[in-house]
Amino acid sequence: MRATALAIILAISASGGGRLYGQEIPEAVRRAEAARIAAVAKAMPAAVSVFAKGGQGGGSGVVVTPDGYALTNYHVVRPAGLTMQCSMPDGRLYDAVLVGVDPVGDVALIKLMGRDDFPTAELGDSETVRVGDWCFAIGNPFLLATDFQPTVTYGIVSGVHRYQYPAGTLLEYADCIQTDAAINPGNSGGPLFDAQGRLIGINGRGSFEKRGRVNVGVGYAISINQIKHFMGYLHSGRIVDHATLGATVATGSDGTVRVTDILESSDAFRRGLRYDDEILSLAGRSVTSANIFKNILGTLPKGWRVSLKYRRDDETHQIFVRLAGVHAGDELLKKLAGRPQRPPRQPPEHPKDKKQPNKPPAHPRTQKAEIPAHLAKYVETRRGYANYYFNRLNQQRVWRAFRKSDAPVAQNGKWILKGKQEGAGDVLVELGTTRVTGTFPQGRFVVDLEKDWDSQLGPAGSGGLLTALASWKRMLTVGPKAFGEVIYVGTCPIPERDGLFDVIAATHATVDTRFYFDPANGQLVLLEMFPQQHVDPCEIYFDDYRETDGVSLPHRLEVRYGNAQFGVVTWEQIKLEKLETARRSSSPVEWAAGTVQP
Repeated sequence: MRATALAIILAISASGGGRLYGQEIPEAVRRAEAARIAAVAKAMPAAVSVFAKGGQGGGSGVVVTPDGYALTNYHVVRPAGLTMQCSMPDGRLYDAVLVGVDPVGDVALIKLMGRDDFPTAELGDSETVRVGDWCFAIGNPFLLATDFQPTVTYGIVSGVHRYQYPAGTLLEYADCIQTDAAINPGNSGGPLFDAQGRLIGINGRGSFEKRGRVNVGVGYAISINQIKHFMGYLHSGRIVDHATLGATVATGSDGTVRVTDILESSDAFRRGLRYDDEILSLAGRSVTSANIFKNILGTLPKGWRVSLKYRRDDETHQIFVRLAGVHAGDELLKKLAGRPQRPPRQPPEHPKDKKQPNKPPAHPRTQKAEIPAHLAKYVETRRGYANYYFNRLNQQRVWRAFRKSDAPVAQNGKWILKGKQEGAGDVLVELGTTRVTGTFPQGRFVVDLEKDWDSQLGPAGSGGLLTALASWKRMLTVGPKAFGEVIYVGTCPIPERDGLFDVIAATHATVDTRFYFDPANGQLVLLEMFPQQHVDPCEIYFDDYRETDGVSLPHRLEVRYGNAQFGVVTWEQIKLEKLETARRSSSPVEWAAGTVQP
């Protein structure tokens, strides 16, 4: 049927589009042809051809924001290094720098330079893609786009939710889209569009005939919904990891998906999941087989907190679990330091691959001297990062947005907060410069700020509310630059709230704190204080912002620890005392005026 349709289309084109074999072409056929041409015309301007240094090797990509951020494959940018050149159908060649990488998911984010009005692809919803849908790929197969004009191939969606087992020790294609649109060497990193010209995936893998240079009609694209999950992480400039639940599952003889093993150190175990529990859904998606479970988990980043529904003894439970990383500690970095990972059965994307040894690229630090002078300011090398420049850029972006919400400015004296804990009684907290004291219905508690904070976790049952409030005050008064070790994590969900939130993680006095900011208004909405690894944090949800001494502060705090609510505290009076000896060098105002540019 498809072959017949193609023959009709070719005949229409040859006949000028009006008549075929002396007969009038049906209006429906002409409309379909026009729609297809319009979809390609809509999508084509955002396509990118990526070329490694000297034009030796490369791949494809697609621009997704007007200021030049573009998606491609990790295995495309790995040999290219920290800078590359990209052509677009407008006939221009653009410099580009590496932003962030997801080696496990084979995705990379780069930034094209030179304009702030790039044509962009419209992001689709890969969850709505169905087998049989028309689709098309745009890219740079065999590096043919030396005239800056990419190639278009058309086909159908052959399969959805395909799970590809890890290649070697790193790459894992989960929940990907299978297509028979021709995906050849050089198409890697390029866009897969639906029939309306919406971006539904990034092409990565392909199956080839024995000689390894001809597509056989089986290509795979990383779903755009997976990439949406990781987009904030990629903007962080980090080398990011995928998630694990800390538990394994299998499909039983009765068709149910059950837990076959679980780590006692996992968050899922602390939330109540146990061996032989039946998994019903993960992250809002139904789990009907172990393969689907792997697909869903493979699309989620390390550190996200997602919903998990399970059944035990005919009783259904719903919990929110914090996902750990697939790789522990420096394991991912050690793997990246070895031989570059490529999808299996895909030949090197190099026009002279038979003559070129497959050598690992130079360490980024050794590549610094090769970076063009006009791009050097956009590149900062640091262990654990693809490009630390973009992490610093996003720290400043989030902090500036927070400052616009009238956050406190360098009032580093004692803060006195008086109020009530709902259903319990009066609360008085004094956040000083050397110690924190709190009087609660449960008793009086003290935190010595000149000692390590990780063992000072009063009041009991709160997970360390006073220590968490000390971290909160420190961030608001000195800002990210002076807080301690600080990174921009990316965007993460918050249980039972819509959207994704900007997250800054900060370490001081041996405790780690995560600050969640609402991108819509810049306000701080959640703080999580972790005194140690593999323990529950103290969670403070901030609400009811009101003006106090000329600044906006939350007057309602919901405090949670583990599966329980410690309490809701409402401040009736807040007094901010100035510290006359506060050093101006620690003021967040000065740092917010920094000169880092996107």
